Amino acid sequence: MYGAERGTRDGVPEEDREVAEMPEWGRVSGGGRAGRRRPLRVVEVTGPSMVPTLYHGDLLLVQYGAPVRPGDVVILRHPFQQDLLVVKRAVERRPGGWWVRGDNTFAGGDSTDYGVVPEELVLARVRARYRPPAGATKGQRSVTELLGWAVSAVRPVRSASARLRAR
Repeated sequence: MYGAERGTRDGVPEEDREVAEMPEWGRVSGGGRAGRRRPLRVVEVTGPSMVPTLYHGDLLLVQYGAPVRPGDVVILRHPFQQDLLVVKRAVERRPGGWWVRGDNTFAGGDSTDYGVVPEELVLARVRARYRPPAGATKGQRSVTELLGWAVSAVRPVRSASARLRAR
């Protein structure tokens, strides 16, 4: 699964990956008409393209095969480097697939660079974000710090923003 070099996976350096995939976490009923089961997985975010929604080190609960709607945060294969998984926001459906954007306009690496992403490259929909506590290895934390972290640690990532427009 990991490359021969330390810090690589499938021959791609870790710093070049947007999302590091983790083992399958479980399954959940899809709730669809046929009662299909859709796998849930946990993935880790690396890179700044989705700041301020997602930060480096955040863990995402993603559902593979879930229907995508405009505004959803999705996991997709990079159109030009298909061994690279990236996380972006699906802005709108266009002929040929999805127009996707990063929430950080200065990071680049979205449909403004590579155009419409084919539907088959959009793999999963992000259901929730879990932000690990900062400085978790420091030891004792105050009750106020723990409560503040607990309130902000787990959040859905869906955006109903009307500001999302494809260019």
